[in-house]
Amino acid sequence: MCVEREAGVSISYRDAGVDIEAGDAVVAGLRGIGDGRPHPNVIGGLGHFGGFYRLGAQYPGATLVSSIDGVGTKLLVASIAGQLDGIGADLVNHCVNDIAACGAEPLFFLDYYGTGKLDPDDALTVIGGIARACAGLGVALVGGETAEMPGLYRDGDFDLVGAIVGLVDEAKIVDGSAVAIGDVLLGFPSDGLHTNGYSLVRAALGIAHDEISRERLAGPAPFDMTSTLAEALLRPHRSYLAETRALVQSGLARGMAHITGGGLPGNVARVMPDGLAAEIDATAWTPPPLFDYIAEMGHIAVDECFRAFNMGIGYVVAVRPEDVAEAVRLVPDVVEIGRVRHGVPGCQVLHSGLQRSPGE
Repeated sequence: MCVEREAGVSISYRDAGVDIEAGDAVVAGLRGIGDGRPHPNVIGGLGHFGGFYRLGAQYPGATLVSSIDGVGTKLLVASIAGQLDGIGADLVNHCVNDIAACGAEPLFFLDYYGTGKLDPDDALTVIGGIARACAGLGVALVGGETAEMPGLYRDGDFDLVGAIVGLVDEAKIVDGSAVAIGDVLLGFPSDGLHTNGYSLVRAALGIAHDEISRERLAGPAPFDMTSTLAEALLRPHRSYLAETRALVQSGLARGMAHITGGGLPGNVARVMPDGLAAEIDATAWTPPPLFDYIAEMGHIAVDECFRAFNMGIGYVVAVRPEDVAEAVRLVPDVVEIGRVRHGVPGCQVLHSGLQRSPGE
């Protein structure tokens, strides 16, 4: 339907819903984030048509590794709770963890922030968190896109995407092809939900854009009286870069899996060669009470929990049995959670000893 405007009445971009001045305010604010020292490999700064990263001379076999991802509907929970501070770290750590699973060192990062109505304060909180997370990991933030698109997003909603590029020696790529029968699977503890399963979390807990949900999120977590429910649900995605770097540089990592969407069975299976299968004993660790609470509230079956959530294990590394002691020395908080067996490629999570939820 076309609506005619009164003759002679002009409209502006702001009238159409796009505030250029608000966008300029975000860019200006970003220049003031950090300690003012640019990354040594970045040429120029933010604001040009492209971001420049100086690679310099490289060794034979130097290979670029890239990945792109988001943080899912964790954005909605953070928005409802009014806690956007950790979202930037969520995005950066998620993306860096993905390429670290290939044995890569991260080089530079780009982000996309899209919204229906740009709130400069919210945008600076989120993108500022991205900048600080990048700086903390030694990654260059070379650019990004902040887009205001009225009609595509509802007011107050926004989407967030990050892209990471890293470097790995082709001869030292970790892709699971070296995994062998008898290898031990070591699990790295997670710091909570990380960035996956939030649609199921919102359904299980009845979280919506309403005052009742905001009050519940601001109240104490039923399973941890030292934390609000929002804090428990929104704990930032843990970075595993230091741990994976130690294992890769020592030559111990034969296959690595970042436990994101699909949980343990869906992600560990991605690094199993033909003819081999991962077998994980879920009684080897105790899932944090957050996961029990969500399962009980939503009457979620155990199998479904392991497919949707990380269940307390955020990363898995396959090592030779004789290397377990050294791996534990390098990464003291790892837990032995399984073995590699002969079988159809995949991952089986054995959880018969776990308490089943009331809905089963």
